[in-house]
Amino acid sequence: MRSGPTSSPPLPQALTPLDAAPGWRRIDLLSDLHLSPDMPATLARFRAHLAATPADAVFLLGDIFEAWVGDDARWQAGTFEQFALELLRDVSRHRALFFMHGNRDFVLGEAMAADASMRLLSDPTRLNAFGHTWLLSHGDQLCLEDVGYLRARAIVRRPDVQATLLALPLFARRALARHLRAKSRMHQTDPGRWADVDDDASRDWLKASGCDTLIHGHTHRPATHDLGDGLTRVVLSDWDYDHGPGRGDVLVIDADGLRRIEPLT
Repeated sequence: MRSGPTSSPPLPQALTPLDAAPGWRRIDLLSDLHLSPDMPATLARFRAHLAATPADAVFLLGDIFEAWVGDDARWQAGTFEQFALELLRDVSRHRALFFMHGNRDFVLGEAMAADASMRLLSDPTRLNAFGHTWLLSHGDQLCLEDVGYLRARAIVRRPDVQATLLALPLFARRALARHLRAKSRMHQTDPGRWADVDDDASRDWLKASGCDTLIHGHTHRPATHDLGDGLTRVVLSDWDYDHGPGRGDVLVIDADGLRRIEPLT
């Protein structure tokens, strides 16, 4: 619930709807894979799902990569970014591919998207599919109690700040990414104690957008929340098949509605 003076982030005055193509029969939505060279089992499970899914479109809703240091890294031979480009290109050869920025990969740009033949999505995006309208978001903008993060987000998302960061040499950006990941791990505890998405803000977004279901990630708390008045908030899981028994999920939208499944193998 909302506490203090923080208010809901405003929606764009007019959300341009994204219409599912007439031939689509299934849409897969995933988020928070946090892919990196240090997560080979998670990467393998992701590739296995993409090879097995019958989906006509795949929507990646942020934090697909643990860190993205700049599109120019994709041209550095043997790097993870070059591998990521080839992986995404392979996906887009077989189905429509969409990418929404998360807090870990927000500098992935139009150059990378064009090379991978995927479409960048605004956050939020209103999706019209199978006779229903869904509001898609990464979710971080709605964690209103995480005041420090939201202040930092407002700074690093400024075009001038991003331009300054991307002007650094690639080795310096990689070092900065390593430092920020290490700092983040030091402050990570039980996800249940992290700031959660604000339900009042979710309701505000849904009512303003004319949607009744919000789908998001970011919080690593997979669940379905009844917000009242016919409104629902559905949360994707993060993925981790490198530590412990493994976890991850996919939300599927088709003519039967919305359902949650385990990644296919």
